[in-house]
Amino acid sequence: MDATDERLREVLALVAPGTQLRDGLERILRGRTGALIVLGLDDTVEDMCTGGFVLDVGFSATRLRELAKMDGAIVIDHTGSGNIVRAGVQLVPDPRIETPESGTRHRTADKASKQCGFPVISVSQSMTLIALYLDGRRHVLEDSGAILARANQALATLERYASRLDEVTGNLSALEIEDLVTVRDVATVLQRAEMVRRISEEVRGYVVELGSDGRLVELQMDELITGFGLELRSVVRDYVGPEGTVAETEAALAGLASLDSSQLLSLEQVALRVAPPVGEPGLDATVSPRGYRMLHRLPRLPDVVVGRLVERFGSLQKLLAAGVEDLQGVDGLTLSRARAVREGLSRLAETSILERYV
Repeated sequence: MDATDERLREVLALVAPGTQLRDGLERILRGRTGALIVLGLDDTVEDMCTGGFVLDVGFSATRLRELAKMDGAIVIDHTGSGNIVRAGVQLVPDPRIETPESGTRHRTADKASKQCGFPVISVSQSMTLIALYLDGRRHVLEDSGAILARANQALATLERYASRLDEVTGNLSALEIEDLVTVRDVATVLQRAEMVRRISEEVRGYVVELGSDGRLVELQMDELITGFGLELRSVVRDYVGPEGTVAETEAALAGLASLDSSQLLSLEQVALRVAPPVGEPGLDATVSPRGYRMLHRLPRLPDVVVGRLVERFGSLQKLLAAGVEDLQGVDGLTLSRARAVREGLSRLAETSILERYV
């Protein structure tokens, strides 16, 4: 997600159902008076304002509704005191600013937002809709019911993709134990994981827009993707670059996120972001994991110890072959912890093989 999308979500959280500001906007809609509201105050906003009243009173939904009855814009200092600071003012933005809008209120809102950089809300009396203008973008605030329907559809899609990701991840685990992993196997897991990440981001956007109405959606999403972030990062770090450093991992994750929809469908494009250059024999080239993902699946094993184990042994196969005495030689591993690691890796190996062949 880029900075513009993140900022939009922050503003949408301010006007989500359950907030005082959203309550005030809906009161204005029901009253059919319309409104123009600037969410910020600085010298640029002051220069655009003519006429009206200087107030500086605490914000409330009822005050916003009553002040909207006047034919003029309202300025709320949401980045400072949160008070209503101006009412009944005429906004006069720079006429040279281009806008695709046609209605007077919407044109003013778009131009004012582009000039001052603050969010500007336009409540249309005739069209009975609330439009938010920010960073040159227009976002219509919809009814919770419509957003909830799309969120539930996205959740169903997320559930299917998460289930498929579990299948291919389990298959990868078995192949890692047998040392039979190919670039294709890794790319398949990363492709599914990136799809799950993108769908979950879409659901998270709906949760922000739903506000207090999105609690159940958020709970369902969190249940579906619990531990997903660590799993994805561990898979990448197992195979990325010559060293598997944190910097290489972050670069690979950013590369996956930068793929467009058509590129993401290509396993070759996915592999290029993580594995060595795909040439002969291409996706069928064999690769070996370092062991980060398997070690992270062991309970109560600190990240620093995981890093030392990988640094000491270098690959998952060497970790699986290591005895308790070998493991105990790693800094931070007591005898009891070394035994726990040895037994844990053995259980994971047995479980992975059984799940694949039974």
